[in-house]
This record gives sequence, structure tokens and C-alpha cells, in this order.
Amino acid sequence: MFKKLLIGLVSAVILAVTGTGLWLSQGLNTLEQPVVLDEPVLFNVPKGAAFVQVARKLESEGLIERGLWLRVHGRLNPDQAQIKAGEYEFTSGMTPREMLSAMVAGDTKQWAVQFIEGWTFADMRAALASHERLKKETTDWTDEQIMEAVGAEGEHPEGRFFPDTYLFTSSESDLDLLQRAFDTMSDVLAKEWAAREEGLPYDSAYEALIMASIVERETGVPYERDQVAGVFVRRLQKGMRLQTDPTVIYGMGDKYDGRIRSRDLREYTPYNTYRINGLPPTPIALPGRGAIHAALNPAEGEALYFVARGDGTHKFSKTLNEHQKAVREYQLNRRKDYRSSPPVQEADGGNGGAG
Repeated sequence: MFKKLLIGLVSAVILAVTGTGLWLSQGLNTLEQPVVLDEPVLFNVPKGAAFVQVARKLESEGLIERGLWLRVHGRLNPDQAQIKAGEYEFTSGMTPREMLSAMVAGDTKQWAVQFIEGWTFADMRAALASHERLKKETTDWTDEQIMEAVGAEGEHPEGRFFPDTYLFTSSESDLDLLQRAFDTMSDVLAKEWAAREEGLPYDSAYEALIMASIVERETGVPYERDQVAGVFVRRLQKGMRLQTDPTVIYGMGDKYDGRIRSRDLREYTPYNTYRINGLPPTPIALPGRGAIHAALNPAEGEALYFVARGDGTHKFSKTLNEHQKAVREYQLNRRKDYRSSPPVQEADGGNGGAG
């Protein structure tokens, strides 16, 4: 009799254990089942949130069927319970296990903001202020406050930030992006300055940055940048004025309405290179790496003038007579689809070159 009872008890235990194991296995297998979502969902993990809280939140927001199995998985796999705070994007077809892996890896959702070559600092600030997903710290700051915050107190902001596409997460602010862009420009300029050609008419890397910004605004055609830089470098070396329209436009500020008139060329501003000698006091735009490289490695040649052809490229000339002939050909008889530069640079409303 005792033997029969013992056998029965052991059998019951085995069945219970087997049943529990099957129940547990089936429950954990639900973590491998794809989730169906109508559209991507953003899921926020607050700082300091416990794993149990996150599992419950996933269940309450309908991203997993039962948070219990995620909690059990975390207990059985402690390393899989070390999730990171942030905002995550979950899409239809992902499994709860994949969601968890993303949170453990800290693979948070990223957004992008783009600073375009040839933009001004004001354009940059407008792009930051209008981005819906970016935390705003500097919206009401002055330019001076921003420069102090990025470690350049008292310096002019124009041209000091590198144009590029910057990815950011929900934990970053506009100031974080400004700092990254400022640091990147500092690094790029330092490297290009160290590898510059000899004999250039710049006393500092900052003067090269000013020249690069002019080159950037004068042409959006990559293969022309070193030729444009060559013209301006030779003009500086010969003591000629740069006479470049983009600097005039920058100096006009809000008065610029898309056209440069004769009186604008006669009016003195610190940026009117028809009136001042040498470079303007600051950059006039955000120069990209290509323009910086061109300013520090200008093309050799004899050209001292150039004029926009109307298709985004320029005609380069050695003499004033050749230049005046080109002006008559391309400016006085403009084609119907005339444009002085590629779309990004459409603000240039003058002759489009040194004259």
C-alpha cells in the first residue's frame, strides 16, 4: 500500500512539474510572437524606471499581451533586464523580445536636423526652433549667449558651425546640436589649415574661414570651388578688391529684396567688398568642407574675374576686357531660365562673381 502511495505521489509531482514547465515554456514563447500595430509607436522609458514598471507599461499601452512573461524572462535572464532610458520606436512585426533587446541596447529613436552649406547662422537657428522633436534651450537666447555656451565667448557666430545632417535623440537639446556643429567646424578647420598650401594671403585660420564662406556662396558647383578661390586669392595678392556680390547681400541684411542695385554697390558697409579692401570682418555663411579645402588649396591660374553663365556655372576671365565681354554675353542677354547658382544658393542676385 505504501509503495502504491509513493508511486502515486511521485507521479503527481512529475505531472505538476511537467505541467508547470509546459505552462512556463508556452508563456515565454509568446515573447517570440510578432506584434501587430497599425502604425509605428513611440514608447518612452523614463529615467530610473524599474524593469517591472516598464513591463507593466508595455502591457497597458497594448504593445505586449501580458507583462508577466516579460517579467519572468527578466528574472531568468538578469542581463536582459538592464534597460536604458529613452524613447524607442516599435513597429508592426517586432516581437516583445526584439523590443526588449532594443531597450537593453539603448537603441533609441533618432531624428535629424540638417544645416545646409551656404546657410547663415540665422537660418540655423530657425531650423532648430522649428523642429518639433527637439528640446529647446536657446530659442530666447541672444547670439552672444549661444557663443558663450559653446565656449567661444565674444566671438561672432557666423560661419562657426559645420553644415551637416545631425541625428539626435529625445534627450538632446538644440544647444547639444549647436555644440556638436561648433566642435566639428573647429576640428575640420584645424585639419584643413594644417594641410594648407604655402604662400596664401591669410594671417589666420579664421581669415581662411571667411574666404571659404564667400566661395561657398559664390558657387554650388563642386569643381568650381578651387577656381573661385583662386580668383579671390590672386585678387588679394595683387591688392585688388574682391568685389563679390554675396558679401554685399550679407551687409544689406533685411534690406535685400532679391536685387542688388548700383546704389547698393556704392553704399558703405563693412561687408561691401566693392568699397572695402581685403576680406570682410566675418564669414557670411556656413562653409562646407569642400569650400574650406578650396580656400586653403586654390587652383592655380591667371583668371581674375568670373561671371555667372546662367546655368549655375561661371565663365572665368584673365583680363577686364574678356570679363566685360562675358558680362555682355551672359548678363545683358540673360536666358529665360537664367539662374546665377544652384537652388540652395538662389539668394545671389548680382553678377554672380568678381567684377
